[in-house]
Amino acid sequence: MIGVAPVRRALAGVRWYARQLSGEAKWDDYLLDCERQGAQPMSRREFERHRDHHREQSTQGRCC
Repeated sequence: MIGVAPVRRALAGVRWYARQLSGEAKWDDYLLDCERQGAQPMSRREFERHRDHHREQSTQGRCC
């Protein structure tokens, strides 16, 4: 029988991966940075727009 601890670790790993993939972790990192700097964070919508704009405008070496 599998113990509870390995299942929890596996689920925590899946949760971490999903947050990294979805960008949710970037939002949390941004909020922590604002808190450390004492800055007023932008709204979630503004943050996502800014991130999308930056991603579209940054040049990348890619084939397509």
